[in-house]
Amino acid sequence: MKFRTQTQGRQVFIIRAMQFTYYAFMSLLVAYFPLYFDSIGFTKLQIGAIYSIGPTLSILSNIVVGVISDKSQNIRRVVSLLFLGQILGLALLLPQKEFAVVSIIMAFFYFCQTPMNAVVDSINLLASEQLNRSFVALRMFGSLGYAIFAVVFGIVLKQYGSDLTIILGIIILAIGMLFSLFIGNYQASMRKFELRGLWSIVKDRRTIGFLVMIFFISIGHRINEGFLALTMRNLGADDSVIGIASLASAVSEIPMFFILAKYGYKIREMPLLAIAGAMYTLRFWLMSVATEPWMMVALQCMHIVTFAIFYITALRVLMNMIPEQYRASGQALYAVVWSGLSGVAAGVFGGRLIDIAGFSYAYRLGALFALLGTIGFLYLHFRRSET
Repeated sequence: MKFRTQTQGRQVFIIRAMQFTYYAFMSLLVAYFPLYFDSIGFTKLQIGAIYSIGPTLSILSNIVVGVISDKSQNIRRVVSLLFLGQILGLALLLPQKEFAVVSIIMAFFYFCQTPMNAVVDSINLLASEQLNRSFVALRMFGSLGYAIFAVVFGIVLKQYGSDLTIILGIIILAIGMLFSLFIGNYQASMRKFELRGLWSIVKDRRTIGFLVMIFFISIGHRINEGFLALTMRNLGADDSVIGIASLASAVSEIPMFFILAKYGYKIREMPLLAIAGAMYTLRFWLMSVATEPWMMVALQCMHIVTFAIFYITALRVLMNMIPEQYRASGQALYAVVWSGLSGVAAGVFGGRLIDIAGFSYAYRLGALFALLGTIGFLYLHFRRSET
């Protein structure tokens, strides 16, 4: 499906606006929801258990949503329904303070939330091809939304308290849903989806090896994402400083997105992923020995040589592995590993390790797995070079 120039401009604005608002919400979810649960009296282990619900359910929800998106060829309707489900989940959460009830509601919320990143990335990839825009030109507005609202939310919550967290989430998700209703149908011209074709991709040894290394790297990433706010609070940081840390990570990734979009294709993917893994190892080890909030803020700037390189390069590998008609399913499979399986490990073992030994040991665990991932990517590179 092709779009006229005027329609292209409108669609670019809609996609960018939807991402801006959705990733603004993600900054709230990642940085401030743990603080909200902390403020209503949950223990670190309970917060870790809630954090692990989403990754656990994402193993199922990502696959279900990915297959439905590809098979129905109506990804825009899927993303609108996911927005609606998240809004309903947060509305139900508003009056609740009991751990068991909150856990059940968060299970429903996460079932709708965890597939969003993969679905949004699929929209970006499909739209970039049909609207003559680069993936980065669309995706960077998500980073901007995350960066700006990480600070805005920090200032607002510092002034008015953590009780406002859920209401802010509902408002920002409602705005994102409004934009999602006007997204074009970028799957309309795809070839027919066949489950047998997807299975042949999934069982390929190269795909399995790639996903195992993704799992190793992402454990530390999920530990940092889930427990950074609590770690900084433990070091004496207030909500506004925590917001600045999220700002630092989100802003730092944008220049690297553009550099890799222009020059990344000149470098082979596995060495790039190994570099990102090595930087992740260094980042998590340094975070394990940090003793001041400003150190944590500074270390978030390493996002430029960790997540930014890893994210864009992993997408390149995925696009080479997965045919177009399986794009949403491929993104879903990647999300199962990147945020699902690794998130379970990070939430359960990270939370338990923090309760027993402290925050520094959780980050050392992340550094160890990042090192294993780095070695694995180098192995995949040299093995491929020999064949």
